[in-house]
Amino acid sequence: MNISQLKYVLAIAESASMREAATKLYVSQPALSASVHDLEEELGILIFERTTKGISLTDAGREFVTYAQKAVGQYEILEDRYLSQDSEKERFSVSTQHYNFAIKAFTDVIKKMDPERYIFSIHETKTKDVLDDVRTMKSEVGIISFSGSNEAVIRKLFRDYGLSFTPLMRRETYIYVWEEHELAGRKEISIEEMRSYPCVTFDQSNEGNFYLTEEAMADYSFDKMIKSDDRATSMEIIAELGGYSIGSGMLSGEDVILQGLVAIKLLEEDPLTIGYIVRKGSSLSSYGNAYVEELLKYREIR
Repeated sequence: MNISQLKYVLAIAESASMREAATKLYVSQPALSASVHDLEEELGILIFERTTKGISLTDAGREFVTYAQKAVGQYEILEDRYLSQDSEKERFSVSTQHYNFAIKAFTDVIKKMDPERYIFSIHETKTKDVLDDVRTMKSEVGIISFSGSNEAVIRKLFRDYGLSFTPLMRRETYIYVWEEHELAGRKEISIEEMRSYPCVTFDQSNEGNFYLTEEAMADYSFDKMIKSDDRATSMEIIAELGGYSIGSGMLSGEDVILQGLVAIKLLEEDPLTIGYIVRKGSSLSSYGNAYVEELLKYREIR
């Protein structure tokens, strides 16, 4: 088993056919098929089911892909750090849910440290990706939140993944509507009063991962729901359809995307606890420590 075979498996799993995967990888289809077949022989499992209609992952294949993704991810981190032409540049990476203060802290670190040559990354992404990125050391620090609806599950994942969570703040539950919405003038509102309007949520890409949502009220049954994985798209949908989203009420005038939204306090209580995660026992880089220092300026929970 080698890293090329792992990359081949991942490419096939993400493609509609063996031919498509071979094209992406710039290898011949027979060579690709032979390499994967050799890997299956070595492992003693069938990764792909071949039929006249195409290929699909077997149950064993799906499990294998999960581990392969982690292995390839780690290899690419090492490759980028030690083998690339930019190996001498300073590196630092953060993964975060959708919080403006996390981005502000990131830019403040760059201004404060002012490195001459660097490659820094900030990944605004899904809950599971934030957890995985810190777990696999793709990112040193992750910004994450949970509500009463999913606290038990998230805390279990912290333990399972070997992550340490430091709370920064707790926020009550709000809905966001467009400033021209007929209810925009309300100070408080019940979720039941919003039942006839579509709720726009951030897509976590897996129906079984509703408990990983970064919004409160995760266990509420919405009559109308639209999932989006792009904030600008979400804002346009909210404006055009008179919809709403659920959040912490932290609207920043500096965020162009959120301009035009109004926050209304929800009567239902499901507060969000927001904080940062690092790997237990890990030693942060100077940039990691500087970033945590910036985050702690927002700390309200002691």
